[in-house]
Amino acid sequence: MNPTDLFLKYVTFDTQSDESSSTMPSTEGQMIFAKEIIKQLQDIGMQEISLDENGYIMATLPANTETANVPTIGFIAHLDTSPDMSGYNVKPRIVNYQGGNIVLNEEQQIVLSPEMFPEMKDYIGQDLIVTDGTTLLGADNKAGIAAIISAMSNLLENNEIKHGKIRIAFTPDEEIGRGANKFDVEKFGCKWAYTIDGGTIGELEYENFNAASAKIIIKGRNIHPGYAKNKMQNAIQLAVYFHSQLPENERPEKTEKYEGFYHPTSLGGTVEEAMLSYIIRDHDRKLFEDKKMRIVDIAQKMKESMNADITVEIKDQYYNMREKVEPHKEIVDIAFEAMVGCGVKPIVKPIRGGTDGARLSFMGLPCPNVFAGGINFHGRYEYLPIKSLEKSKETILNIIGITYSKYSNS
Repeated sequence: MNPTDLFLKYVTFDTQSDESSSTMPSTEGQMIFAKEIIKQLQDIGMQEISLDENGYIMATLPANTETANVPTIGFIAHLDTSPDMSGYNVKPRIVNYQGGNIVLNEEQQIVLSPEMFPEMKDYIGQDLIVTDGTTLLGADNKAGIAAIISAMSNLLENNEIKHGKIRIAFTPDEEIGRGANKFDVEKFGCKWAYTIDGGTIGELEYENFNAASAKIIIKGRNIHPGYAKNKMQNAIQLAVYFHSQLPENERPEKTEKYEGFYHPTSLGGTVEEAMLSYIIRDHDRKLFEDKKMRIVDIAQKMKESMNADITVEIKDQYYNMREKVEPHKEIVDIAFEAMVGCGVKPIVKPIRGGTDGARLSFMGLPCPNVFAGGINFHGRYEYLPIKSLEKSKETILNIIGITYSKYSNS
């Protein structure tokens, strides 16, 4: 099964997740897509196929060797696409890129330009899958699903390739932070796994942000503005002041690599009440804890100096998987060797975000992240170089082969 053909079919399913929903999966489209995946897994001959009421798919490719020392390993991707932009009625097309601009939508004057996205120049001469500019594409993470299923199909068609037991899983609601909530690590039964959820070709990641959310609620006191002196407390003004106390250079737009940040995701309110929401990120655990404490300290000082009625709610979301993966560094080394083996230069770098693998690593399943090939996730300018998708599939096959070779002789 060709991963490109699979991907072009998958993006026709609207699987956008919804943070406001209390169900799991959060949207019906994810379950519709999951049922289609189940049919495909049955058609290619996978075994122990399951789909539970929460939208988790698991399946097995049985070992074709008697070697007991070869561990069971897994590959994981997620069903949902980001709620940041519509995934309904995606209209993909393949463009042979020869440089310059790609007009995604002439009527709306939407252009994919190397002036805005200079990495496009790395793909001159390649076939790119793009959108019509009105939706995201969905390579995050349907490219990962396509690469995994195509690899499993290849192994089932060619029984001469020796391998141990392989497990695959597809999860719901990763984009809204719930992908690992009900993942049954014991049922999955793997020594380790890889999420196929990275971006640019060659990405190999086993570090990610420590992450938390913060909600600040400020109660004001509304008085007729003509008679407000020394009486009014404007919650909006207090919210603006609160934000001004955070370090100006610790914002997403001013940070890179290992640098953390505070990111305001919503601000609203009236004189009577205002609310601020942030996400807090840092790779370093101590700096992460310091960032959370700074939020608390600002609120406390406003209470003391301004008599502000302010409450803070901070919730940890996930932690840096490095501390769980690094003791098993050989699983990163296998992925590195697998990429080199198919002519891909590994790019080992920290994730400036998170994946299901981060939480799964803390649940007892070490889980580095491997590229699926897509670029500009979560928006209208998303595109997928077909060669990158094919190399993702090859990397999966090489990981399986290297694991067999490494452990069958032990």
